Amino acid sequence: MIENPVPPVSLGAVERAATRIAGRVVRTPLVPSPSLSERAGQSVHLKLETRQPIGAFKLRGAMNAILSLDDAARRRGLVTASTGNHGRAVAYAARELGVAATICMSSLVPANKVEAIRSLGADIRIVGVSQDDAQDEVERLVQTLRLTPIPPFDDVDVVAGQGTIGLELVEDLPDIATVLVPLSGGGLAGGIAVAVKALKPQARIIGVSMERGAAMHAAIAAGKPVATREEETLADSLGGGIGLSNRVTFTLCRDLLDGIVLLTEDEIAAGIRHAAREEEEVVEGAGAVGIAAILADKVQLLGPTAVIVSGGNIDPEIHQDLIGRSTR
Repeated sequence: MIENPVPPVSLGAVERAATRIAGRVVRTPLVPSPSLSERAGQSVHLKLETRQPIGAFKLRGAMNAILSLDDAARRRGLVTASTGNHGRAVAYAARELGVAATICMSSLVPANKVEAIRSLGADIRIVGVSQDDAQDEVERLVQTLRLTPIPPFDDVDVVAGQGTIGLELVEDLPDIATVLVPLSGGGLAGGIAVAVKALKPQARIIGVSMERGAAMHAAIAAGKPVATREEETLADSLGGGIGLSNRVTFTLCRDLLDGIVLLTEDEIAAGIRHAAREEEEVVEGAGAVGIAAILADKVQLLGPTAVIVSGGNIDPEIHQDLIGRSTR
């Protein structure tokens, strides 16, 4: 039994975030997928976070966290570690709000994501070969330069911002029964689960990740945050650990997720191809995992389903190579 059932992020916090970020982020469409609906035997809809200005959901959490800061904290400048999309979100929000941002990334972050962040005017630091290495640099800069950290996921304001997706899902699909959500550090999955479970307690929230280095899955299996080796994967935005001192997202995912599905690299590639060929959407590996889980028959859908398409920032050459391959 969970000793403290009160979640670290509340529905009220998500609702306040929705008010705070209104007009600064896009209220993204929820569109039906006839092909996936036919395959699953249930109504399947795609929540297209690819429509955000940065091409990914991360803008919600970053914008909410930065707007929640006082003026002094913003003036000191912002710093974060990122596998790409969060860094892009912080850089975009910082530019919109007129503050400086430093983004720390490992050498595993794809070049197209690094260049997209640089184009937004942020200072780039490439450090080490893992998200943990990048986070070490963030902590050093916080100590030496007094920069203000914007965590990529383990932060109540970031989680509340991501949870605004859940509010939109319930508004647009009132009879929602299942949500398939990409799972990495747990900010997206945890935030959506807070909102959806509060409004639709019977709805199921299924986290979807890759077999290579699924940190939250390993932590939940162990009953506590554990170190996980980061590996190269098509779902690069899902890479990195959850932090051994995780304060927010581990608890949310442990208590609110109804299951976790892990995918092979071939299955993720199939999801990317399906998005391009059948949905006419350019989707990165992390954004395609919900689609991939349906295609691989790794999840049973019970009633109307929303699939979170979390981002579309895939290297164009990799994307072209993937969609050009014939399926076996």
